[in-house]
Amino acid sequence: MIGVTGPAIARASAALLDERRQLTVDELAELAAVDDSAVPSLASLAHEVRLAWAGPTVEVEGILSAKTGGCPEDCHFCSQSAAFDTQVKATPFLDTEEVLAAAQQTAELGATEFCMVLAVRGPDRRTMDRLIELTALVSASTGLNVAVSAGILTREQAFELAAAGVHRYNHNLETSRSFFGEVVTTHSFDERVDTCSYVREAGMELCCGVLLGMGETTEQRLELIEQIRAVEPCEVPINFLNPRPGTPLQIRKPVGALEAIRWIALFRLALPSVILRYAGGREITLRDLQAMGMTSGINALIVGNYLTTLGRSPQQDLDMLADLRMPIGSLSAAV
Repeated sequence: MIGVTGPAIARASAALLDERRQLTVDELAELAAVDDSAVPSLASLAHEVRLAWAGPTVEVEGILSAKTGGCPEDCHFCSQSAAFDTQVKATPFLDTEEVLAAAQQTAELGATEFCMVLAVRGPDRRTMDRLIELTALVSASTGLNVAVSAGILTREQAFELAAAGVHRYNHNLETSRSFFGEVVTTHSFDERVDTCSYVREAGMELCCGVLLGMGETTEQRLELIEQIRAVEPCEVPINFLNPRPGTPLQIRKPVGALEAIRWIALFRLALPSVILRYAGGREITLRDLQAMGMTSGINALIVGNYLTTLGRSPQQDLDMLADLRMPIGSLSAAV
């Protein structure tokens, strides 16, 4: 197998580091097929590419579930959907004081980004007004860049949020167009793509991530990479399925640790200059290999808890970055 995998990795290295060009779909498919024994070499190249294209800085972000549960959409992986009988119950928008306290805690960790996440199909007028108000308050009180994740937007809403000072908007594709209908039926893939387009048109940075491990094939993951490329995100969060009780995907097995490293590396090699962020599911997927992910192409992470699941302590992540001698800062200028 060495005779097959060695040349593929060498060709990728030449393309990305010498020729400074993106890899083709065929080149990525070659890398996706390398033997497990070659994954550390793949990861090493991804780390080198990350340093060459995006620099050594790591961006740290805190997220807050500002409105939890009760979402009308049926995303099969999500415990916040009202379509499924899960342990997550609908709660109203958090009070201003709670949001500001969470933002302050995020700032004290040395983070540069704070994302308010809402379990909604998309924001209504009242929600838009709250987001606009909170964006100004968080920015003024902490100096953090403010990001928002509030579902499907109209073009007008995107411009309104941008004018209010929202720095980055998160709207994930999650999976490929060909697999999307297997995990979401209440809205279309095109609606997600349209929102991504509006975000960029309005001048906000686009954060558009993926969720691996829902039953998609290798070919569909490669398809997803091409579709992520097409929406031109500034940031790509990598999530791994953490099967939630009560959801249709509750019985799926988590992605294996080495497979996760392979795909972290592949996303970096496919998207050499993006902010590639560790997101949900890394703790159960990577276990003792979390530090390896940081040397496989990752250059950003969410610290603390996620939306409905617990992360490891922020101090553990900060200690990991200190051990790796990776500086913390904002990466917006790197893209």
